[in-house]
Amino acid sequence: MSMPLQFITAPRGFEPLVDFALHDVEGVTGLYALRATESETRVFVVDAGVHLPDYTPEISNEQGSALQLESSDNAIVLVVANPGNGGMTLNLMAPIVVNATTGRCAQVILEGQEWPLRAELAPRLG
Repeated sequence: MSMPLQFITAPRGFEPLVDFALHDVEGVTGLYALRATESETRVFVVDAGVHLPDYTPEISNEQGSALQLESSDNAIVLVVANPGNGGMTLNLMAPIVVNATTGRCAQVILEGQEWPLRAELAPRLG
């Protein structure tokens, strides 16, 4: 799968880039490479709906409107994966919310919510 995405505002640290494509990572369901279309910039993201069933971030009505989301059913929530010496961590404080219909997306800061900036990715059993 390859899905074009356009950020309404460049994600932090990637300014001025707004045009990206989401590519499957072969052999791992729900893991994607998010690549800028105009540079070699790449980051790995995890589909929260697949790997984080207890992750329930709340975005504001204003954030949903900016993404033209008519329903939460149209949203895909991705979290940035950061590899490190001790394993993989996930940024749950600033997910990337995607309008699955249009490809319009934004990295949102979840103010007033208690999600960690560096949550350890626990191995799945079974």
